[in-house]
Amino acid sequence: MVAGEASGDLLGALLIAALVGQRPQLRFAGIGGPKMQAEGFNSLYSMEKLSVRGYVEVLRHYREITGIRRQLAARLLEERPSVFIGVDAPDFNLDLERGLRKAGIPAVQYVSPSIWAWRAGRMSKIAASVTHMLTLFPFEAPLYEKAGVPVTYVGHPLADLIPLDVNKDEARAQLRLPLRHPIIALLPGSRTSELHYMAETFVKTARRLYEEFKEIHFVCPMATRETRDLFETAMHHHAGGALPLTLLFGHSHEALAAADIAIVASGTASLEAALFKTPMVVAYRMSRATWALMRRMIRLPYVSLPNILANEALVAEFLQDRATPGALSAALAELMHDADRQRRQVARFREIHLSLRQNTAQKAADAVLRVVDSARA
Repeated sequence: MVAGEASGDLLGALLIAALVGQRPQLRFAGIGGPKMQAEGFNSLYSMEKLSVRGYVEVLRHYREITGIRRQLAARLLEERPSVFIGVDAPDFNLDLERGLRKAGIPAVQYVSPSIWAWRAGRMSKIAASVTHMLTLFPFEAPLYEKAGVPVTYVGHPLADLIPLDVNKDEARAQLRLPLRHPIIALLPGSRTSELHYMAETFVKTARRLYEEFKEIHFVCPMATRETRDLFETAMHHHAGGALPLTLLFGHSHEALAAADIAIVASGTASLEAALFKTPMVVAYRMSRATWALMRRMIRLPYVSLPNILANEALVAEFLQDRATPGALSAALAELMHDADRQRRQVARFREIHLSLRQNTAQKAADAVLRVVDSARA
């Protein structure tokens, strides 16, 4: 198995647990994070090496990443596992999967590349690389069926893990947050590359919002020590004095459960906010060179998962040059004042949650074992 970031580490860990539940003799190795390792996974390389987002950023680490893939491929071709499972990270995994599949090792890709959003030309590469595709979202499976790629829609494991209804007071008490003040969650990303572009914007946005709403309190979960250091540096330079902010190490789910409103970097965190029924504004910034490449390939009118799943502009999106502290603080203030918009977001988030709740880990495990058994037959 290979997972390239925190969200993939969670997917991989849940899948390992479901597979071991059916076949305790199974063993797992490759690249994974702490959650996978806690399930007995043997990570041969640090997952952080793959946690790079953006074309320009990846180019800086290209030689190191391709070297890891080459070494891992050689080891897997020698050891010949029963199946290879690529957990997201398609730019790393698809090339690896294609080589393994040519050598007769089944390759399962868990999480579809975003062919529905951009880079649709990758379907032919996927078809040549993947024995079976596991999709998280219901609209993805028909695309693979049409292309003749074996596929199973498994839902999203976060929809199984996150309760349909959450108790905000309990979450606030757990995090020692004020019970009677509006809580704003700041989620500027889980990678250092994201914090490099987002930390200053989020801190300045919070400062502007606090100038208008003195009673609010902010909560900001950080995924790693490196991302926390970057955010604290931005606080030191741009907060303009003490902000009422609780900085957490981890606990992003608790932060979203406790929050009235969130500002979220586009990605898995926007889906998590939707599953916690937290009204939100979405923002994203990247290097100018990466943005120039990405904007030419975007095929959808939206980039955030809540909007894509709702098939409408449900939450406000601010990308690149539009993601300014002034625009973001104004959008957040408007959302705080608009109870009807908040209720509408929450209602649609609940519909999304129900559609994604599929007992995902078990469905994925069943599909993987069918691939393994078919290869052995």
